[in-house]
Amino acid sequence: CDKVIERRLSDMKGIYAGTEAYNELLNKDDKLIYKVYEVDIPQEEGQLLYCTSVIYPGKVGNEYFMTKGHFHLKENTAEIYFCFQGEGYLLMQTHHGQISSVKMEPGTISYIPPYWGHRTINTGNKKLILFAIYPAEAGHNYKIVEEKGFAKIIVEERGIPVLKENPGRSLPIM
Repeated sequence: CDKVIERRLSDMKGIYAGTEAYNELLNKDDKLIYKVYEVDIPQEEGQLLYCTSVIYPGKVGNEYFMTKGHFHLKENTAEIYFCFQGEGYLLMQTHHGQISSVKMEPGTISYIPPYWGHRTINTGNKKLILFAIYPAEAGHNYKIVEEKGFAKIIVEERGIPVLKENPGRSLPIM
């Protein structure tokens, strides 16, 4: 790999619904939430970028560790995920409020259609490891997710993952 991106809890401000739980955990430890291992490919049309993401197990309050989530800058581009290890969910949404969640476990191949924002949530007790491939010109728009959030979150209730409304977030996000 040519580049490693580390996202710690301090990099996830505004991503978790539970602000109080976020601040309390951050005051204790700036935990590593996930890493992305990227290969340096020219970011031009016709090329394919690929990376491996490792999302660590843990929670902020009752909300599981997850990736920041993003839409593609070139929104008419798709992406494919392959799950190597762990368990979790791929959470997707459109700007108009359509929501989809896909259970991820070893061997799962998931397709993220064009125009869908997406994030991955680790609901297990070991690392969730995914391989992703997407058009090199796709780009990443994290800003919209930081500002507007996702309409749904996955939280632990009675020991199981549950999809719920994200308090304080409204649709559409555009």
